[in-house]
Order: sequence, then C-alpha cells, then structure tokens
Amino acid sequence: MKTAEVPYAADAEVSLSFDELYVLRTQYEKELAQSHVTTQTMFNYAWGLVKSPVREDQLQGVQLLAEIYRSEPKRRRECLYYLALGHYKMGNFDEAKSFNSRLLEREPANLQAQSLDTLIDTAVKREGYIGMAIAGGAAAVGTLLLAGLVRRATRK
Repeated sequence: MKTAEVPYAADAEVSLSFDELYVLRTQYEKELAQSHVTTQTMFNYAWGLVKSPVREDQLQGVQLLAEIYRSEPKRRRECLYYLALGHYKMGNFDEAKSFNSRLLEREPANLQAQSLDTLIDTAVKREGYIGMAIAGGAAAVGTLLLAGLVRRATRK
C-alpha cells in the first residue's frame, strides 16, 4: 500500500532535507557541548533522524526517543508514534507494532497511528510472502537435488 493511500502516515516516506537535519544536529551538538540538552532539542533532533533515509540516523533517532520515553513520562505519548515509525522504517516490524499498539490503546482514534498500523500490517504480510517464496524455492531446489541423487543411485 502506498503512503498516498494512507495520507496520515506520510512521515513514513517523507524525509527532511540534509540542511534541515543539519540545523537540528547543530542545535543538539551545541547544547551537548554545554552539558545541557533540553528535552525539546533532543526530541526535535530524534524526530529529524527518524525521518532520515539513512539507517544509522534512524537508529540514533530511535535511541534518543527511547531515552526520552524512559526519562520523561509526560513526553511518552508523543514518543510512541515516532518510536513506531523509526522501527517501521528500519524493518523492525514487531517493535513498530508494539509501540504503535500502545499509542492506539491510549488514542484509538489517532489517524496517524491507524494508518501506520496499516503500513506495518502490509509490510509484515509482504515479508511473509517473501519468506514463503524463499522457503518454496529452497524446497524446490532440495527436491531437485534429491531426485538427482535418487536417479544417480538407481543407475548404478
């Protein structure tokens, strides 16, 4: 399913420009150098990293969001969606589903979470089909090898 069919999950495919991410990174690093990073700066930077097309950025964004989630109970709700999104973008569908389900438990009418849930389910199905195709291909190769061995054994 394309994101265009699920408009509220646009974050799943829309990235920040490198310039926009640079601004967020610069602010974060400035505060880090001063030994005091505000939760808002950390969240903004994590948000930008999760939206990046670069897996290492996404991973760092998820790590920062997890830190906020653990240390700032008042910010948990807003972290849940982006934790789910980050895991979805990295292909960690079980973790994405877990975080997104927690958000949907709190906010069943949240359209972003509903559409992300659809994207996660579609990705899990697609991954399942790929797994079945690989298993089917391996079984076919195994059958051909076994048939070749049996044929060779019966000729002797």
